Amino acid sequence: MNMAQQTKVHPLAHIDWDHVEFYVGNAKQAAHFYMSAFGFDQTAYAGPETGVKDRVSYVLQQNDLRFVLTTSLVPDGPISDHVRLHGDGVHDVAILVQDVRAAWKAALDGGAEPLLEPTVYEDTSGSLIRATIKTYGDTVHSFVQRDGYRGIFAPGFIELRRSLPSRKPGLTAVDHCVGNVGWGEMDAWGEFYARVFGFSQLVSFDDRDISTEYTALRSKVMTDPRHQVKFPINEPARGKKKSQIEEYLDFYRGSGVQHIAIRTSDIAETVRALSANGVEFLDTPESYYDMLAERVGRIDEAVETLRGLKILVDRDDRGYMLQIFTKPLQDRPTLFFEIIQRKGSLSFGKGNFKALFVSIEREQERRGTL
Repeated sequence: MNMAQQTKVHPLAHIDWDHVEFYVGNAKQAAHFYMSAFGFDQTAYAGPETGVKDRVSYVLQQNDLRFVLTTSLVPDGPISDHVRLHGDGVHDVAILVQDVRAAWKAALDGGAEPLLEPTVYEDTSGSLIRATIKTYGDTVHSFVQRDGYRGIFAPGFIELRRSLPSRKPGLTAVDHCVGNVGWGEMDAWGEFYARVFGFSQLVSFDDRDISTEYTALRSKVMTDPRHQVKFPINEPARGKKKSQIEEYLDFYRGSGVQHIAIRTSDIAETVRALSANGVEFLDTPESYYDMLAERVGRIDEAVETLRGLKILVDRDDRGYMLQIFTKPLQDRPTLFFEIIQRKGSLSFGKGNFKALFVSIEREQERRGTL
């Protein structure tokens, strides 16, 4: 059997994002933040009132984008330990699969460390199957099979809808999820996704591509065959001063999810709405826009619109993409969001790295870590 045939039959060849679960210090307040700032609606809830005694979880949704915010109600245990060490951060990047048991077997055959074997959860709305494996740091991937479940989210949750009067930014789905790992660990985790998920490498960058006068990093992007689920992996590279990856690893106390890229179909309107809601974005040097048309060619958007909103543009052989990055979403300079609109491109913004890094370094200087 050749590699193309193997890819077609791999149990993780046809997957999608299911949800991202954050472990946070106060889920009620975090839910309010993501609803007011990013325009999410609350759809479901689990806690003592639903029979869950040790934690509270709020499910937030916007189009195909689903977040779960979870807080421990007890001082000890994995959730409290996670928040105590890392601060608020991503715990579980959950993947929707067609067959959890087959995905689980393939993952273990590829060398994944098991955390939860395939388990059936049931209520009056049907049954949901879930399994979980370990990945970098304290981050995990759950495999979720929903074809037998008609409920609002999962057994143990009740439908509990709530909205806030914020502007709706039109966020649609996760585009990619970026992990920061330690020195010399990028290749090993890239190989992990190849073995466990059957992923291939879409693109890679080294310190010649991603560097400034002071800082540098290395990165590779692993993807499923459909380019639906993509996991870039970053590691530090040697530079004159501490890179953003080193800063993340120091403040997060280890490897973890650096940022989640979220898709939109109209980035200009999305940025206007998010800015009106109080979301803070990284700045872009004015000089970036002076030769933009010459660098990226013809685009549909007016350069002055992009300049005013500080949106970045990059092009590859399939088209172009537009992107912008928020500032960190909590006091520790760890997790942030990228807002991205793709017009054919599979790019990850290589042409924007210089401008982006200059902006990040300004923030590092303010924090005294550069």
